[in-house]
Amino acid sequence: MGKKGDLSNFERGMVVGARRAGLSISQSAQLLGFSRTTISRVYKEWCEKGKTSSMRQSCGRKCLVDARGQRRMGRLIQADRRATMTTRYNRGMEQSICEATTRTTLRRMGYNSRRPHRVPLISTTNRKKRLQFARAHQNWTVEDWKNVAWSDESRFLLRHSDGRVRIWRKQNENMDPSCLVTTVQAGGGGVMVWGMFSWHTLGPLVPIGYRLNATDYLSIVSDHVHPFMTTMYPSSDGYFQQDNAPCHKARIISNWFLEHDNEFTVLQWPPQSPDLNPIEHLWDVVERELRALDVHPTNLHQLQDAILSIWANISKECFQHLVESMPRRIKAVLKAKGGQTQY
Repeated sequence: MGKKGDLSNFERGMVVGARRAGLSISQSAQLLGFSRTTISRVYKEWCEKGKTSSMRQSCGRKCLVDARGQRRMGRLIQADRRATMTTRYNRGMEQSICEATTRTTLRRMGYNSRRPHRVPLISTTNRKKRLQFARAHQNWTVEDWKNVAWSDESRFLLRHSDGRVRIWRKQNENMDPSCLVTTVQAGGGGVMVWGMFSWHTLGPLVPIGYRLNATDYLSIVSDHVHPFMTTMYPSSDGYFQQDNAPCHKARIISNWFLEHDNEFTVLQWPPQSPDLNPIEHLWDVVERELRALDVHPTNLHQLQDAILSIWANISKECFQHLVESMPRRIKAVLKAKGGQTQY
């Protein structure tokens, strides 16, 4: 039995073409695979009304969420990205919808379920400090940033939580405040390391204890920072970057830097600004490489060896590209008026 029901525009054109070519209803049905009734009806509609288009687009179940409903759903998302859309949408509505309808509607509106970016919670005071730093360095070129040595500590864990928070957002809303999840620093079972680098070369990567105190950091500064800075910047035009961790701001550390201020300068760094520190992206490189290992470390000793090996093999193009991104990072902070950026 041939195909029955309404045909697409292309199929209707084939029927009309076959009949106009002189084929009988039976011949057309056999050739095209449609029923004789369908062939007769379509050709009759063409002869009497000149109809060649299908009404298929009008078929099917009526959409449960009209334009007004979509506007309502959009307002609910703007109010709370992580809310259960279906439950909230159905409140006060005469006709309720299911989760599948919600997902279909949101995708039609341009939203997709994404994991929120995790960013530091920046206070009003620190936003001002970040903005001041960006304004003070907005005219620095890549050549200027080549004189900076970047440093930081990071912890790498043996195991990771699979818990995820998902939100609804559009493609260009990844850094919208309502699409972010703030984080704070936290410890965990793993290996903690301190590292530094500049545009010229990767610096040392030093395994450290669970907590870094001022005495331990003084040893790092004298044993690693000092020789790196005097070697890379013999003209005393180098800048050493460190964040505002308590051990970095201890009196014995400040006094040590004062004693060596004729050899290099300590960059005055704004608080809560990991997005301005390109070394954060090197930690991401190490993390990705750890997760991509064929054989994952099963103890802390293996984990430490893997971290040191990955660090030593980071390409020059990788860390130089990060330093070259500094002018763009500064512009991003200026645009965000000291707030979070995509970095």
